[in-house]
Amino acid sequence: MTSFGGLLGPQPVLLPEFTDAEDALLEKADPVQVAAAHPTASIAWAYLAEAAFERGEAADGEINHDIIAAYAFARTGYHRGLDLLRRNGWKGFGPVPWSHEPNQGFLRSVGVLAKAARAIGETDEYARCLDLLEDCDPRAAAELGLD
Repeated sequence: MTSFGGLLGPQPVLLPEFTDAEDALLEKADPVQVAAAHPTASIAWAYLAEAAFERGEAADGEINHDIIAAYAFARTGYHRGLDLLRRNGWKGFGPVPWSHEPNQGFLRSVGVLAKAARAIGETDEYARCLDLLEDCDPRAAAELGLD
């Protein structure tokens, strides 16, 4: 069992900021260019994944190029986030609070990965993503529209 700052588990992991990438995205820079310039920034991959998933959902409800692209972008953001989490002391479990904005790139990537996995019928991956979000921060799934 983990606890946010309690004695029952590891301390929350607070990822460092990717200020250049985050600022560029907030200034409406093309996420493709931001991901190319900052490939380790999960937030850039999350932006790409979310946009692709929205396009794919709006298309016709069938599996399409955008849904698959969303899955791939989200998986990239997820893996880049895992790398960074591990470099910052995460052992594969424990709190990664949604409230810490630099954590949101990773958590958003996991959220889109869950949605895209569900869309293509990958139910095991969908369940793993929900479990990961629950372990990271019980509020994350609701923040990401996965409740």
